[in-house]
Amino acid sequence: MITKLPVLGAALSIKSIPAHRDWLLERQRDLEIQDFFRADLLDSDWRGTAREIKAMLDGHTGRLGIHGPFWGFKIDSHDPMIRRAVTKRLLQGLEVAEFLGATQMVVHSPYTTWDANNIDMLPDNREALIERVRATLTDVIASAEQANCEIVIENIEDKNPQDRVGLARALGSSKVRVSLDTGHANYAHHSTGAPPVDYYVDAAGDMLTHVHLQDTDGYADRHWAPGEGNIRWVAVFRALAKLNSNPRLILELRNHDQVRAGAAHLASLGLAE
Repeated sequence: MITKLPVLGAALSIKSIPAHRDWLLERQRDLEIQDFFRADLLDSDWRGTAREIKAMLDGHTGRLGIHGPFWGFKIDSHDPMIRRAVTKRLLQGLEVAEFLGATQMVVHSPYTTWDANNIDMLPDNREALIERVRATLTDVIASAEQANCEIVIENIEDKNPQDRVGLARALGSSKVRVSLDTGHANYAHHSTGAPPVDYYVDAAGDMLTHVHLQDTDGYADRHWAPGEGNIRWVAVFRALAKLNSNPRLILELRNHDQVRAGAAHLASLGLAE
């Protein structure tokens, strides 16, 4: 039974932060900034954008994070040249996080639907994937530890909720933990036969320190406000209530104008504030 309701946060951009500033500050809600996964911004005047965001957030004391780069690559590439490029991009993301004072950066899981059926076909495939990720992230993890910024690995196509939890543990750093995207898990449940969303919470346990809250119909990655899809929110929050890790609960919606409506729906169910 939930005795103390968690306080919801949101994933916003430089364009949408002003509309939600008062809502963020009234409860000092957690915030994830979603501008700095873009390669074009990372390769241009990202500091100017970051300074604007810092000015907008004057007075905000909630936990701050960013979504790290992800477009165009995976963190388990077989190609050493590609791995070096991925490392560089993620180090750029951490540089932004440190500049902003962010203490969390989201990266994407390498596990695919293909892996669910094929990874165990050869006996060394699982460990080989982990070692490729380790080769990509060694310098990134060292920088994250120095910057006091946690890296959280978000499920994308993951069918087995234990895969990225095992990966995070294998990387052997207190600054590597797990993120859950509820919509991605719901897609995997309905479209690929994965377990339901609350199972992903249970599988992660206290390795879970970040959650993207978004609703879907189980067919596509909708990023709808909670209540618009078919996720069983009571079950999800019942599972979250068992944790001691105090994960950031971030509404990550395609339409940022719907953030407060999504929060209001979860509040109306008595699940969060």
